Amino acid sequence: MDGREQLKNKRRIVIKIGSSSLTIRESGHLDLRKIEKLVRVICQLRGEGKDVVLVSSGAIAVGRQALGVEQKPEKTSEKQALAAVGQARLMMTYQRLFAEYNQTAAQVLLTKYSILDGLSRLNAKNTFEELLKLGVVPVVNENDTVATHEIEFGDNDRLSAIVAGLVGADLLILLSDIDGLYTDDPNQNQEAMLIQIVSEITEDLLAMGKESSGSSLGTGGMQAKLMAARMATDAGADMVIANGADVENIYRIMEGEPCGTLFLAHKNKNFDLYRYVERY
Repeated sequence: MDGREQLKNKRRIVIKIGSSSLTIRESGHLDLRKIEKLVRVICQLRGEGKDVVLVSSGAIAVGRQALGVEQKPEKTSEKQALAAVGQARLMMTYQRLFAEYNQTAAQVLLTKYSILDGLSRLNAKNTFEELLKLGVVPVVNENDTVATHEIEFGDNDRLSAIVAGLVGADLLILLSDIDGLYTDDPNQNQEAMLIQIVSEITEDLLAMGKESSGSSLGTGGMQAKLMAARMATDAGADMVIANGADVENIYRIMEGEPCGTLFLAHKNKNFDLYRYVERY
């Protein structure tokens, strides 16, 4: 057993999908066909009795689409304005699609302060627990409209690892625009090989985490994903990086098939979510 077989038994799953996986490459518009498939997969997992939290990027991209902004914004005020428009539209899309499968979605917007402040962190954890108890799918994003620091330096790879630690997830799935962790950037080196399983995140491995996403939509490269893996595995969750071009990769992961790169959990008895968020 290489560690993948145990993925079948995971009960609380955090799924993160990036902007580049949610949008049509040529136009930057929402890929409604893919989002509908993603919702269907999540509802299937819910039907199997699993708790699922979705961390979804895309607010700024949707805002760009709604307002006809072609260039990726650079100014914080522009990003915040686009996020304000886009987050509402994105959530409306999710709620309509989940409702088609008789499933309820809830919006949860977080900032770094939500985790660093003890009372806010407890309130956030309790809210997640209550939503999951009620059978609701929380849809999480950073509160880009007010969180200046998060817009400039944050990304939803780290956010998803934070959420996994907060809710006590046993599996984190990062759907990205790459098949997993490679020995080198596959866009630059045709001999780069996909790493199937990572049992320990070493400093040498972190040094391999070059920015590997060529999308104008996303913010997180491989370095961010490796930092997310360190946080998630220390919190006690396995993590898989897989290609979001086919959201049914989630099924393959849950069935123990060799899909993406699996990072094995090694729960750190001294794990402290506050320290990780403060440090990273």
